[in-house]
Amino acid sequence: MFTIKQPSQILFGKNSAFSFDFPQKPLLITSPGAKIRNWISYLNLDSPLVFDQVEPNPSIETAEKIIKNFENSDFSIIIGLGGGSVLDVTKFVASKLKKFKILIPTTFGSGSEVTRISVLKVNGNKKSFHNDNFFADIAIIDSYFIENSPIEIIKNSAIDALAQCSEGYDSKLANVYTKFLCEHAFNFLEDGILNMNKNRIVLGSLYSGLGFGNCSTTLGHALSYVYSNEGFSHGHALAYTTLIAHKYNNSKFYERFKKLVNYFSFPKIHVSKKFDECADLILTDKKHIDNNPKLILKNDIIDLMNEIEKTNLEKIS
Repeated sequence: MFTIKQPSQILFGKNSAFSFDFPQKPLLITSPGAKIRNWISYLNLDSPLVFDQVEPNPSIETAEKIIKNFENSDFSIIIGLGGGSVLDVTKFVASKLKKFKILIPTTFGSGSEVTRISVLKVNGNKKSFHNDNFFADIAIIDSYFIENSPIEIIKNSAIDALAQCSEGYDSKLANVYTKFLCEHAFNFLEDGILNMNKNRIVLGSLYSGLGFGNCSTTLGHALSYVYSNEGFSHGHALAYTTLIAHKYNNSKFYERFKKLVNYFSFPKIHVSKKFDECADLILTDKKHIDNNPKLILKNDIIDLMNEIEKTNLEKIS
């Protein structure tokens, strides 16, 4: 027996966010670039309260700051507009304030708009929170936002989605539903990347979120967080960590994933901490490690990190 969970309403289509009739006086949570890119004006909001200082790889302190600043304010709903970082903060804040939430992704890779997961930094380290209260009341997937996205944003987001759906397919928690969505997502993303079909990337990201959000990502994500803690973007880290994790797990996606990360030629990654310390931290990430298809021990992690740091995707032929 298995259970499928997702937002109660998902709206999809170009200009769907522009056409949506938002309630008056919402609280909008977004990033500093939203105003520059005219995202806020695109939504046609009536008298919004705005917090536009969500940083990449956000800390729990950012979420707590928003809660403190707005908990006594008069606003109707909470809207999250941005990449995975913004959406993760929005979910955490809305859950604490017990507010109706609408999530609108502007990058297409995290799948955060349709999952019950929020990833925030706690004491400088990434931590994933899982809670049904994090589900969006409405998720709006509007391909308008990808049209003028720079290639760096697209490639990091697409690799994130590829890592999530392929790890999700291999997860111990996978079932017939999640495997279907995760494989379908990989096919869409692969075609979208190789042919720069942005609509396929948007759809692939959505399928990926619905798929892995009902099972789990695994070893690649557990390994990635120590690199993200060093300042590497999530997609950049996953290009290496999921690749090496897929090799370790004998994943059927290994060769296809390798081709796609090589296509984007990501620079090398490294950590400043000792691998022994990193391995201890990674092993505490039970949500990912326990669902990995193969047993993973401390010495295995150290060996994998050695392999990750010797790999150079810019030179793989």
